[in-house]
Amino acid sequence: MLPVSHCLVIIPTYNEIGNIEKMVRKVFSLSLPFDLLIIDDGSPDGTAAKVKSLQEVYANRLFLLERKGKLGLGTAYITGFKWALERSYEYIFEMDCDFSHSPDDLIRLYDSCSKEGNDVAIGSRYVKGGGFVNWPQDRIRLSKNASLYVNLVTGIKIKDPTAGFICYKRKVLETIDLSKIRFVGYAFQIEMKFAARKLGFKIAEVPIIFTERVEGVSKMSRNIIKEGILGVLKIQWNSFFTSYKK
Repeated sequence: MLPVSHCLVIIPTYNEIGNIEKMVRKVFSLSLPFDLLIIDDGSPDGTAAKVKSLQEVYANRLFLLERKGKLGLGTAYITGFKWALERSYEYIFEMDCDFSHSPDDLIRLYDSCSKEGNDVAIGSRYVKGGGFVNWPQDRIRLSKNASLYVNLVTGIKIKDPTAGFICYKRKVLETIDLSKIRFVGYAFQIEMKFAARKLGFKIAEVPIIFTERVEGVSKMSRNIIKEGILGVLKIQWNSFFTSYKK
């Protein structure tokens, strides 16, 4: 069966029962038709069951992949990317379920790729017009310092390299050898952008307002931060010896 839309939004979930129904209904209310793939890592709170009930309402547009255990953000997106590439999607999006990323901005990311000729569109907090609502100052400082560090080490020239609200054209994900993307936490977001930059794709940053979640609990941890710090060094070092191209 062919997709209803040529756009697929991928959302990984773990214990998002307070957000999932609102997010699904919001995405499907947008003026541009999006299909939606939820990848749930065994949420004990019933997130997957709620998605299954909503599939009765949004048949052939809402899809669910269930995995056993918390396998990591990066592996969830890689799974989603491969799923999308097996079908006829031309624009593949990644975003969070907690409304820190506004679903309304999906259309602006789409326009950046479909109308403005970009291959990757990043929802950026650090370009003019971007910013934060209700995010703690210590998290803002951590994020800004991480962005400076990433650019210093890699020369990636992206103001928000850890951003997780992104639109990829199909050709980007077809070109990147996804088996060479090694990281599973926030370093995954950096590595994907690094790979796209190394392969010469045109990357744009679209300003967004990032809003602190109201429902649920943040997934940030010390291990994720540690992976980000050490991962950036590994990404740059490994790039001297291998290519991300298939």
